[in-house]
Amino acid sequence: MRGATGGLFRALSYRNYRLFFFGQSISLIGTWMQQVAMSWLVYRLTGSALLLGTVGFTSQIPTFLVAPFAGVLADRSDRRLLLLATQSLAMVQALLLAYFVFSGSVQVWHIITLSLLLGIVNGLDIPVRQSFVIDMVEEKHGLANAIALNSSMVNAARLIGPSIAGLLISALGEGACFLLNAVSYLAVLVSLAMMRVAKRPLRQARRSVLHELREGVSYAVGSTPIRAILMLMALVSLMGMPYAVLMPVFAREILHGGPHTFGFLMAASGFGALSGTVYLASRKSVIGLGRLIALSCALFGAGIAAFALSRLQWLSLVFLLVSGFGAMVQVAASNTILQTIVEDDKRGRVMSFFTMSFMGMTPFGSLFAGALAGLIGAPATVVIGGIACLGGALIFTAWLPALREKVRPIYAQLGIIPEVAKGIQSASEVTVPPKEP
Repeated sequence: MRGATGGLFRALSYRNYRLFFFGQSISLIGTWMQQVAMSWLVYRLTGSALLLGTVGFTSQIPTFLVAPFAGVLADRSDRRLLLLATQSLAMVQALLLAYFVFSGSVQVWHIITLSLLLGIVNGLDIPVRQSFVIDMVEEKHGLANAIALNSSMVNAARLIGPSIAGLLISALGEGACFLLNAVSYLAVLVSLAMMRVAKRPLRQARRSVLHELREGVSYAVGSTPIRAILMLMALVSLMGMPYAVLMPVFAREILHGGPHTFGFLMAASGFGALSGTVYLASRKSVIGLGRLIALSCALFGAGIAAFALSRLQWLSLVFLLVSGFGAMVQVAASNTILQTIVEDDKRGRVMSFFTMSFMGMTPFGSLFAGALAGLIGAPATVVIGGIACLGGALIFTAWLPALREKVRPIYAQLGIIPEVAKGIQSASEVTVPPKEP
């Protein structure tokens, strides 16, 4: 199988990862359907950009608070069993949403409360799922492709889910999206149950959680490449990513459309992101990923700023495709570098910090964007976010020479293959690879 699935899909040669990939792909379609339906339901009930931001805040703020402790748990415990628990809880949350909508009793406080519950579940789930990749692919040389394929399935679902949601909301209402999402969790639960994961040695919990958390923070802060990647990711998540919270405003008020328009806008962004992850998965080398992070961040910032200024639907779709490509290339490339330089016994904690930077900062941005949009309008708010991302890309570019000097000895110490060892370096710098340590 390994020879047949070379190139773009080479990580699918691992049975456990193959099970996870197909199960999670089905589940993620339901997740994106629910996300679109929830945003549209809130805006239909309230017509408030501020409440859109509030729901976004409550669904994501637990990630910022819970993720660091989830990282410690991921380093101590059986990650597969943890994922079975979190996915089951997420299914219950979707069933409750469906019940309230179908019974006609849904209120905004129901949505906010259940969003908070899902945020807690995701805060536990995401760091564990990120660090579980290495358990499924078994060998580090397959890690970069697995991470890219992970992102590709997220964004394939992001392309398919909103389109289906737009049709379902028009025909059957938001409740149908919530119910189908609940059913979709069965696919990932079955795939996790079927896995045969080798037992990894678990660290004894001899020290307190807070001590291990401080140890992880010191490790991440003390590593210049890790610190720089996390800081840029946090900036983009705070200032740029919340544009998605305001998408219903653009669909209805700026482009004068309905749920179909909303679904198309989300799908365009998803198609761009999917293209980005396919591009990364097809790369034969990870050389130059550092420079690619800076370029993709700039592309994302320019894309959302241009989208905010557009008043034509087709042009808005083009700009969202560009911004989606840039955002996902940055996220996947950052994930790849972090996963390959981190020490194995700190993987869960470092990936929890990545989750905080990527997901945990977004709720603050969502709340800020919702409030600012109420004062100066959604377009101006998104333009400000795009400019901030462009500034972050310029600063990261200036840091690159120093980061290159730090990465080389880190990879030599960890014993990662030479090609990956120069992953943050410019391709122009690489001549003859050094021998493997």
